[in-house]
Amino acid sequence: MKINFIQPNIIKEGKVLLIGRPNVGKSTFVNTVIGQKVAITSPKPQTTRFPIKAIYKEERGAILFVDTPGLFGKTHDLLSRRINEQTYRVINDEIDVVIYMIDHTRKRDFEEAHVLGIVRKIHKPILLVVNKIDDQEKSFLPQYMFMEEEFKDHYQISSLKSLHIKPVINRLFELLPEKSTKKTPLLSEADEERVYPIVNIDSKTFIAELIREKVFLMMGEEIPYTTTVVVDEIKNRSNDLLYIKARMLTTTDRYKKMLIGAGGRKIKEVGSYARKEIALATGKKVYLDLTIHTDPHWQEIYY
Repeated sequence: MKINFIQPNIIKEGKVLLIGRPNVGKSTFVNTVIGQKVAITSPKPQTTRFPIKAIYKEERGAILFVDTPGLFGKTHDLLSRRINEQTYRVINDEIDVVIYMIDHTRKRDFEEAHVLGIVRKIHKPILLVVNKIDDQEKSFLPQYMFMEEEFKDHYQISSLKSLHIKPVINRLFELLPEKSTKKTPLLSEADEERVYPIVNIDSKTFIAELIREKVFLMMGEEIPYTTTVVVDEIKNRSNDLLYIKARMLTTTDRYKKMLIGAGGRKIKEVGSYARKEIALATGKKVYLDLTIHTDPHWQEIYY
């Protein structure tokens, strides 16, 4: 008599690092895979200022995505230098697979060469992922085709339109180690204040990021890079109202006036859009007490 043995499910588990230039779409990719916003996005560089770690789970196992800030080829200010430093530290952490993401709508330049040089020094499986294939209006894809010979696994996707994401996830699970073979757990004991599925920031930081995203989306080219947001207080009040006290910090009084706007119009718009998104994320009514302050040294204190 022939006996058919049923193979047990193999649970995979590991860390996947995303690396690339600023604005290639790494955060949008993570948001799409997770199925909810875990990292803020905007068309401007420096949107992501520190690594975001978010967990993706399914029947095959778990992936801890590490979304790094985009690497700047040249750093002209303190904030850019510190963003690069944080990314370098994460690259040196224990990781299992790397996604090297490219934006084909931008020319290959010194900044891309800088990132490629770093990627070549990482001795882990690397997936070359060309993002934004939904945008064919301006493409420099031929400039990147040589990389397909260097990296065995290469994909073309659209994070924004959720195109061809599944093959990338399938390949990640093929490359990740089995859970039983891992020497250290994927996650440490969860902090109650963390915003699951994000595993490395608390609720104050998450809300501050949502507010900062609105500054990036609604203000001109220069102001977002001179601005950060700090949440000082979160309180549950009566009638299921969430009270949030937050400060926008900017470097000069000139920028402060621009953030306030004529008759306070700008700060009201930023606050209104942020309040709606926070309410959507928390499922509660939100009162956002948002003020603006000048602090020329905020980059030294908060980054």
